Amino acid sequence: MPAVSTARLEARISPELQQLLKRAAEIEGRTLTDFVVSAVQEAAQKTIEQADVIRLSLQDQQRFADALLAPPSPSPALKRAMARHDKLLRTEQ
Repeated sequence: MPAVSTARLEARISPELQQLLKRAAEIEGRTLTDFVVSAVQEAAQKTIEQADVIRLSLQDQQRFADALLAPPSPSPALKRAMARHDKLLRTEQ
């Protein structure tokens, strides 16, 4: 059986928090390590999901959809920027 690669994580916590975590782990019938690793993983996934999801009000959702379906015409400044961009990337043929 191949060895599983792991990393170590250490944290200093108060005795009160340690007792709280131990009690919760016992209630779930898990080891303290398993309980903590699971809880930390869930918290990390939730944090990442919240950062990846854009939440908009109904009014903002409508504005976003309208902008996608009927984008505004480019402003003069945007037209100049696109022209400079095209000039910089133009290849000699």
